[in-house]
Amino acid sequence: QVQLIESGGGSVQAGGSLRLSCANSGRTFRNPAMGWFRQAPGKEREFVAAISWNGANTAYTDSVKGRFTITRDNAEDTVYLQMNSLKPEDTAVYYCAAATFSFTVVRVAQGYDYWGQGTQVTVSS
Repeated sequence: QVQLIESGGGSVQAGGSLRLSCANSGRTFRNPAMGWFRQAPGKEREFVAAISWNGANTAYTDSVKGRFTITRDNAEDTVYLQMNSLKPEDTAVYYCAAATFSFTVVRVAQGYDYWGQGTQVTVSS
């Protein structure tokens, strides 16, 4: 059973940085593909970034390319999202997710079968 726990959210001024972590405290037969999504008030949940099971492949939504970086440490069962040059429009609840049936990057929410509880990121101007 996969159990995802996010941490690292908080409040920051525009231009600042945050690093989100997502730890899997459960047990899996192999390392799943992982992703980050976000949901702002009044908006649908949107894809942010994804990483393949071994970290060799990554994908990003256009609005965060060049600013966000997704990485993973399989020895620690943890995925990270480094967020630099944050903007007010990055304000949202950020969720990590695991796609236990996929090896490669997954860009759609329907491809994930486990989700964390979310962590709030607030960027002020």
